[in-house]
Amino acid sequence: MNDIIIITGGANGLGFELVKQSLEKGLIVCNIDKDIEKMSKLDNDFKENYKGFCGDISDEKFMTNTINEIKNIGNIKVLINNAGEPSFKITTEYKKEDIEKCFKGLQGMIIASTQVLKAKEEKDIKIVNIMSSAALRGNKQESVYCATKWGERGYTESLKVAYKGTSVKVVGVYPGGINTEFYKNSRDYVPEEKQHTFMNPSEVANTILENIFSTNNLTVADIIIERN
Repeated sequence: MNDIIIITGGANGLGFELVKQSLEKGLIVCNIDKDIEKMSKLDNDFKENYKGFCGDISDEKFMTNTINEIKNIGNIKVLINNAGEPSFKITTEYKKEDIEKCFKGLQGMIIASTQVLKAKEEKDIKIVNIMSSAALRGNKQESVYCATKWGERGYTESLKVAYKGTSVKVVGVYPGGINTEFYKNSRDYVPEEKQHTFMNPSEVANTILENIFSTNNLTVADIIIERN
């Protein structure tokens, strides 16, 4: 049976690099993202060994149906939870919609992981949760974003404990700033010239994939990636 890697948020930025490089490795890639325009383009660009699913990762019904469809395509080997949106504001400017936007990433991580674990009968699966260095410390103008990432870290660590000693492997990834359009709506906080000093998304993706697909008889549990 064909081995599948599921990547959420694979239409842009780091997620796109993960999709592209996974295809280059000969993997079957299932990409889940809500960006209709970008997903349509990827359907045209990537035909062989690629299938896109357009929808919201925090929509439980959509995700349940999507994972059930994917498990009929082949053997799910890896889930990379990458999708998420930021909101960078000073503390007193946060509104409910900012909070809900940030927390969709955490909701989607939990829903995707739960559905994949069910599909795999809690066996032989690697779950890779891409968070941020914001999950390791507090940052100015990132209080809600940090809260979300700390929640994702708590969920990741709890999965590790729950499946210790089993064939379910859980990896936490904590990258620093990456040079993508992730910051496009926060130019007062991260100007474009500063963004361009951040890490290359291609190099970050390569580092992540090299570690999770290592042929050594070991599992890298945490990957912290900082710019030089």
